[in-house]
Amino acid sequence: MIIINYLLICFIFGTTFLAIKIGVDASTPPFFSAGIRFFVAGLLLFLWLVWKKKASFALLIHKEMFITGIGLTFGTFATLYWAEQYVSSGIAAVLSATAPMIILVLQVLVMRQKTSARSVFGCLLGFAGIVILLLPRLSLSHDIGWIIGCVAILFGQIFYASGTLYSKRVIQRFPQASPIALNAVQMIWGGLLLLILSSITEQVDIQSMLTTKAIGSLLYLIVIGSMVGHSLFYWLIAKTNPIFPATWLYISPTIALVLGVLLYGETITWLSVIGVFTIIGGTICANLDSLKLLIDKRRTAVSISVRKAAEMRDW
Repeated sequence: MIIINYLLICFIFGTTFLAIKIGVDASTPPFFSAGIRFFVAGLLLFLWLVWKKKASFALLIHKEMFITGIGLTFGTFATLYWAEQYVSSGIAAVLSATAPMIILVLQVLVMRQKTSARSVFGCLLGFAGIVILLLPRLSLSHDIGWIIGCVAILFGQIFYASGTLYSKRVIQRFPQASPIALNAVQMIWGGLLLLILSSITEQVDIQSMLTTKAIGSLLYLIVIGSMVGHSLFYWLIAKTNPIFPATWLYISPTIALVLGVLLYGETITWLSVIGVFTIIGGTICANLDSLKLLIDKRRTAVSISVRKAAEMRDW
């Protein structure tokens, strides 16, 4: 189930970069679009869980939810949505793939945790793939908006990495709460902060947003991107560790690049293809320890179940 959900979020998140680009190109204010997406998705998901008696309104008032919302939603997507006014969806996806490396750096330098040489090598290999993907674009001349947009996305990944690590502590702090409920509340807070930012910095014209592309993009991002994708991501953090779920950022750029080329006319070169395979190789290498641990746990659980069944039969 863990591997299936991991592959599912890789595909879902791979499509969201293009969906964001379509919405932004349809003249939807980036902060307002991001705020509506996460606030509505979080609110609908949270109310449904409350109705099913799987969540409590008390979750809304905990500071941990607010802090997580700043990291996983506000800081990450304020920069991403703004940057996609100037950066293609494929490049945005590639730049977002720096988060797992940032997570590893934060764990080693800030949290003083040890990691294996294989994981470090995998992250470095994945980063090399990112550089290869960027090279064709960097060889061209770009305006200042493109450069600032790239830097903004990279800066946003610091929020994402910090939020991912902090969310693991939040899950431990609220062991009785559903990971999906925790995710819904942090989306509510993050979305609310984005809407506040929009009210200060943007002029929102609802009439201009009533187009097929703008509405379709927003609905897809609310339901599939946020309610489904981010809930699965939070569930994976609870079941595994902060690094393993975040490595969707190594796989999803491949999907985003292909979709950008096929559906939106974005360009890709043979050098980008090499970068894609390098990223996939780095992902496998970086996650090999986690995958082995999950497989061993699964085998142990199966062995215990078989042994108990045999003991009950003998008895």
